[in-house]
Amino acid sequence: MQAWRVHRNGEPGEVMRLTETALPVPGDGQLLLRVRAANINFPDVLLCRGHYQVRPPLPFTPGVEICGETEDGRRVIATPALPDGGLAEYAIADAAALLPAPDALDDAEAAALHIGYQTGWFALHRRARLQPGETLLVHAAAGGVGSAAVQLGRAAGATVIGVVGGPDKARVARELGCDTVIDRRTDDVVAAVKEATGGRGADVVYDPVGGDAYQQSAKCVAFEGRIVVVGFASGTIPAPALNHAMVKNYAVLGLHWGLYRTKDPAAVARCHEELTVLADRGDIRPLISERVPMKGAADAMRRVGEGTTTGRVVVLPAADGEHR
Repeated sequence: MQAWRVHRNGEPGEVMRLTETALPVPGDGQLLLRVRAANINFPDVLLCRGHYQVRPPLPFTPGVEICGETEDGRRVIATPALPDGGLAEYAIADAAALLPAPDALDDAEAAALHIGYQTGWFALHRRARLQPGETLLVHAAAGGVGSAAVQLGRAAGATVIGVVGGPDKARVARELGCDTVIDRRTDDVVAAVKEATGGRGADVVYDPVGGDAYQQSAKCVAFEGRIVVVGFASGTIPAPALNHAMVKNYAVLGLHWGLYRTKDPAAVARCHEELTVLADRGDIRPLISERVPMKGAADAMRRVGEGTTTGRVVVLPAADGEHR
């Protein structure tokens, strides 16, 4: 089969190689899946660089999120078992963790429903307890993780403010349904949030960026607001001033979705049921900006790492005619 392999750590465009390799062999409790679509996530970039919290042995195949097909023809959503990731024609995954792909979504959309939407759902509902009528501030609102949070916030009845970088991403954020869009390159984020909220600030902040985005959040979070930290795409991990959180009476919450898979897998399954209902109703639909063939995966991952893409970029390993 064809698979992208990483033999040394570095930038994706430099270290990924498309090669012919043997099919991966499932272990106990695992299944072999034909990959119908593989979504590119920022963790895939970090895996290539060797900067992710999990470091698979070299060589490995990246790709942490797929829509696959079982031997009996079921479409499923899975997180492949590294080092045999999803940027290949076949991958393996734990049978107990497979989730049914919603009928309302095609292969690329189904592949993108999992990690970003699960992260958003747990962050907004389990950690921040977002309520209807509250204001949600989403950083990187046009990206894969941010766009999911925007849709989930709207589905929850929140007013959504999206922060983006540049006019093209601002257009995407408006199309996603953000009530207010702030361009961090030209606007004063803190002043714009306060203006949009009548001086109150945002009740919940969704931050996959860190760095300056977190510092801005702390300055425009509302009384009894909640800042949920879900990642550090900026490359800078902030050091929150806890005296500031105490004086302004807000909470800083962390969300590592992967822990739920080991600590509370039943909650992951329940979340997927909720997401499936929302997808069936049309309340959420993954934003797929590009569907690229297998040969384009390395370049696509490079662009995801550079932050120039919007929504999700999905790799389709098989011929177009073989996909829904």
